[in-house]
Amino acid sequence: MLMKRLVKLVVVIVLFAAASSASGQTVSQHPRVKQALNLLKVWLDAQRDYDQIPGLSAAVVHNQDLIWSGGFGFADVEHKTPATAQTLYSICSISKLFTSIAVMQLRDAGKLRLDDPVGRHLSWFTIKRSDPQSAEITIEGLLTHASGLPRESDFPYWTGPDFKFPSREQVIEQLSKQETLYPAETYFQYSNLGLTLAGEVVAAASGQPYATYVRQHILDPIGLRSTAPEMPEQERGHKLATGYSALRRVGGRVPVTFFEARGIAPAAGYASSAEDLARFASWQLRVLGRKGGEEVLKSNTLREMQRVHWVDPDFETTWGLGFSVWRNEGKTFVGHGGSCPGFRTHLLLKTDENVATIFMTNAQGVNAGDFAQRIYDIVGPAIKEAIKSSSPAKQPAFDTSRYTGSYETGFAGETAIVEWEDGLAALSLPTANPMRGLTKLKKVGEHTFRRIRSDESLGELITFEMGPDGRAARLIWHSNQYRRVR
Repeated sequence: MLMKRLVKLVVVIVLFAAASSASGQTVSQHPRVKQALNLLKVWLDAQRDYDQIPGLSAAVVHNQDLIWSGGFGFADVEHKTPATAQTLYSICSISKLFTSIAVMQLRDAGKLRLDDPVGRHLSWFTIKRSDPQSAEITIEGLLTHASGLPRESDFPYWTGPDFKFPSREQVIEQLSKQETLYPAETYFQYSNLGLTLAGEVVAAASGQPYATYVRQHILDPIGLRSTAPEMPEQERGHKLATGYSALRRVGGRVPVTFFEARGIAPAAGYASSAEDLARFASWQLRVLGRKGGEEVLKSNTLREMQRVHWVDPDFETTWGLGFSVWRNEGKTFVGHGGSCPGFRTHLLLKTDENVATIFMTNAQGVNAGDFAQRIYDIVGPAIKEAIKSSSPAKQPAFDTSRYTGSYETGFAGETAIVEWEDGLAALSLPTANPMRGLTKLKKVGEHTFRRIRSDESLGELITFEMGPDGRAARLIWHSNQYRRVR
């Protein structure tokens, strides 16, 4: 009997040790995660160059751990200021998440209801209805973008080069001259005006100015010291990145005029860093796991926000309460993107895997959502393997550093060779989808490899020619010669 108990105890200890070794800080040290992060850095660095992006910052979160964060390029090109994980960017519409959380806090405190008509809290909400018989515009309608409101307050603030945003007073004054696009609860219409009004509801229901409320009840309690509900003009030339235009037809990008969202701040005014958005993501994962953070928002309330509350008639657009909810490759994600003059950003969460990715850049014309999704595609499966695997990860039985690097033909782009699983992999750069373009290689002889086909059979031979330093100087593939460049 004693022996059986000892055996059970040993099994429990072993299982606990295995679980502990695959959690916390050790996840970032797992071989598969290290390989994925290296691939991520190789890809981001190359894409920045090929897309002529001034600077970018990114981060990967697993539960309460910042697995990786970093920056590439320049926060300011003229002054050669490096982009880092602490660089501040406009996060534009990610602002809507903070406004929506504030609304839900006040709902939970009994200060408002989601089915309240907006006019119950804002006496000046006198917009003309395109259909006088339509249903009331509710607070929930603001958060789901199903209110029927126009996309914008009636000012040309997205028009350059000045990007003059209206004051709060101007938004209120102009509202009575605007008209709804649709009857409430008919169609999805993304609306900065709607979330601006949600911010006004927060101020009215709380009895505090909007910025004061969110600082005291959201930003400070979560510890988001680098996040502000307005662009920090005092950080221009310091921590705040300079925004740049989309690529022009004549080539290159130019600096964009500094802007402040002013009256539109609850919908588009915030600034933050990759590391602060990582803290924001970790807080959400902590709340969802009931591991803390519920003094800011209840777990059930956050889950409610991240469920689908609106499905458009075409069944292609789905939205939660403030959160975007979408499907990709059979998986469900939540988060939000942001696009303001000179900046594109995105926050992505895969909540059932406790993974979040952040992408930020100081350039327009960049699909930040695609970048955040591709970051997940690279690192998410590796984290999952690190957490669930009960056996050691496959690792190469040879010195991969002799072959890894970038090679080019001088004809088009380059081919990156990276360590992957128990061998190497090749990736043609640039690429919009690195995991789809990754080609695994199997070592079959001295300095020779063969391509692993999708059915796991072996394809053509790839040969590395070694240089005097013992590292590959060239690779030969399909008789073509690729010169090592880095």
